[in-house]
Amino acid sequence: MSNILKSCTLCPRNCKVNRYEQFGYCKAPGKLKLALASLHNWEEPCISGDFGSGTIFFSNCNMGCVYCQNYKISSGYGKMITVKRFAQICIELQNKKAHNINLVTPTPYVPLIIKGIREAKILGLYIPIVYNTSSYENVETIKMLDQTVDIYLADLKYYEDKYAVKYSNTSNYFEYATKAIEEMYNQVGTPIIENGLMKKGIIVRVLLLPGLLEDAKKIIKYLYDKYRDDIFISIMNQYTPVRKLKFEELNNKVSEESYNELINYACDLGITNAFIQEGETQLESFIPNFNKQGI
Repeated sequence: MSNILKSCTLCPRNCKVNRYEQFGYCKAPGKLKLALASLHNWEEPCISGDFGSGTIFFSNCNMGCVYCQNYKISSGYGKMITVKRFAQICIELQNKKAHNINLVTPTPYVPLIIKGIREAKILGLYIPIVYNTSSYENVETIKMLDQTVDIYLADLKYYEDKYAVKYSNTSNYFEYATKAIEEMYNQVGTPIIENGLMKKGIIVRVLLLPGLLEDAKKIIKYLYDKYRDDIFISIMNQYTPVRKLKFEELNNKVSEESYNELINYACDLGITNAFIQEGETQLESFIPNFNKQGI
């Protein structure tokens, strides 16, 4: 499994570079690289709970979303650590009463993460593992995670390929993402929630982007037609432009009218297992301060 880093095919870009010697598209090294490890209270309620989700933010990213809110770390900010240190961080978060270990943008590091989780379990890790991903994954990579991940927190960003290419420099996104999500579902099955906290299952996030209301509707219909109530759909309005972008439409927040229309559409389909966002979710203050804390 670790040899995959010598000819990396963890994501659909299939760069096949030796990550110990050079960088591929994501520019991730052959070691774990983290930007932050802390309790996070702004995930879905069944993930954050009362005490927070133990989020571990990984540096670099295999996508290229022009509107990325975490661009500071997706472009490489962070600190390289050992697998042993990663295991210790998991235990430290558990000791802080984290409800789970939440791996954010983990794709480039899957083989190393699996080793680290195994070591952490030897040290006493028992809380669920959340894999928080863009879903731009090779199915083979998701298969590696079977019996390691308990909860998949997966994006489904685009239905039409033209938007994936335009905004994320990603071809055939929907094809790859839906196959990856299907494998995730095959592993964890229908949601298991105890005392308001998810222990097993999959949540698929649909982030409404300005001007992409009809695309988001297509995504939601696809998910409900395929999975019905066997997954949770998280319908998100939190898109926040954090810097001036070349695509003028992305320099605006999502309108309340568009978001309400999307929610009503989901309700009309019959969706009940869903999360929606209310209040001031479009604030930059909801973006973590990536300062290498906890690393």
